[in-house]
Amino acid sequence: MDGALSERNCHRLAAVLIVGSALLRLIYFACNCPLDLAPDEAHYWDWSRGDHLDWSYYSKGGGIAWLIRLSCELFGSLSVQLTGNEMLAVRLPAIVCGSLLLVSMYVLTVQVSGRPRLALLVVAMALTTPMISAGSSLMTIDSPYCCCWGWALVLAYRAVFVRSTLAWIGAGLLVCLGILFKYTMVVWLPSLACFLLFSREHRAMLWSRGFWLMCALGSLSGLPILIWNAQNDWVTFHHVSGLAGLRQEEQRIYWLGPLIYVGVQCGLWLVFWFIVWARAMLAHAPWKASPPPLHYLWWMSAPMFGVFFMFAFKTGGGQPNWPVTAYVSGIVLGMYWMVDEFHRATGWYRRIAMGGLTTACVVGVLLVLFVHFSAWTHPILEPFAGPATAEQPFPLRRIDPTMRLRGWHELAGGIDQIRSKLRDGNEDPILVGTGWSMPGLIGFYCADHPAVYSVGLAFGDRRSQYDFWRPNPIWDVEQFMGRTLVVVSSSPLQLDPVFASVETHRLVTHTETGQPMAEWVIYVGRGYKGFGTQADLTKNRQY
Repeated sequence: MDGALSERNCHRLAAVLIVGSALLRLIYFACNCPLDLAPDEAHYWDWSRGDHLDWSYYSKGGGIAWLIRLSCELFGSLSVQLTGNEMLAVRLPAIVCGSLLLVSMYVLTVQVSGRPRLALLVVAMALTTPMISAGSSLMTIDSPYCCCWGWALVLAYRAVFVRSTLAWIGAGLLVCLGILFKYTMVVWLPSLACFLLFSREHRAMLWSRGFWLMCALGSLSGLPILIWNAQNDWVTFHHVSGLAGLRQEEQRIYWLGPLIYVGVQCGLWLVFWFIVWARAMLAHAPWKASPPPLHYLWWMSAPMFGVFFMFAFKTGGGQPNWPVTAYVSGIVLGMYWMVDEFHRATGWYRRIAMGGLTTACVVGVLLVLFVHFSAWTHPILEPFAGPATAEQPFPLRRIDPTMRLRGWHELAGGIDQIRSKLRDGNEDPILVGTGWSMPGLIGFYCADHPAVYSVGLAFGDRRSQYDFWRPNPIWDVEQFMGRTLVVVSSSPLQLDPVFASVETHRLVTHTETGQPMAEWVIYVGRGYKGFGTQADLTKNRQY
């Protein structure tokens, strides 16, 4: 009876932690949140609005745009009432997906171990990690992608170990959905296939109807992506191959890339949790005698980590979030190993382990708080950041990553004032940003959400989705010839050859605690002539 009550209490306490953390995030975003949208969030919001909504995009499938559009349609008005804009509606899916990810990890732990207390520890530990906290707050592709990965793990476990046909179907649909958010979801299928192949008692499932039905359903997501790319010069494949360092012109090998990759992952998981994950992966590797469910967790983690370890030779280390789903099942396996290890540990080893655990949890919570309330720490960080210099005018930006999420509403206010003056003079200005990350933020925070174009190709920026929305000032010069453009840049520009006349209309500076934190230059150019010839822009473009 006590055991049953204990199990029920674990379920309840896990629910309290998950729902409570979601409610705290809702309150934080609804009550004068200091963090504007991140460039990626605003970029995806721009994909989701008006006739921009599509089945696929330059760098991603269409899942993120459709999810943001759905949330804004359902909760946009409420968000405007609470926050003055649709920020809360944009980020609401991240909160939901982050909570569902935690539920999937709880369920997966119970499935594998039969120990609700261990599942509760998994949820509690996950809430102290900055990576999972960020994924539950910022509406990037990782939030729904990780959610799909987690629940695909739950359903595939049921399909394999309970022999449920419906679970195969559900897992296939989740893989299909996950690929529409992030292409690396495709690694999920060969990861499961490897587990089945190397598990003698489950190997026959590789030829089962359920497994191939799952694969067929998962592959359906490729249709809209392939159709869109066939109509757009297969640009996604160029972009992804560029990120992976696989283009012919990129023959360089970064011999230290794997070492950098491992070091970044180690730091990202606060060293302790990375060590726990690595030790668990060694302890329960397929060539060692472990229960099949633990081998399942191993195979659903190791391939993702290994893929990007190998690509590190070409990318120099890659982006920190690339192998994030390796840790969904990896955290469960790591906690399983850690709890059993603690039960066996004695003496100095146990004291060191407990000290590492305590330190990781405390540092993790402090980092989560720092991300949400970093302005409180600026007086402490200023001596470490050093004085402002001509080369580094905003030193705090080097050590406070949240500065990228500040000041955009002030910039938009300055732009709106210029737009109003130009309209009073019977001019209808066109807004442009000098990189792919800027138009979405300007469009989101300016009054009436105007269309904003990117002219990043003229300034060495890579190609982006803005190059595929036509007409635009880069590729369709004749349709914008002679117009007045408001050009927004984060640094001074030489625009005299581009316009008949140009003036630096305003310098917008975002300050906190009396110090400048960001600065933008707004130009008004009249008589637009174009940023260069089509041949030059095509030659200099990057994917």
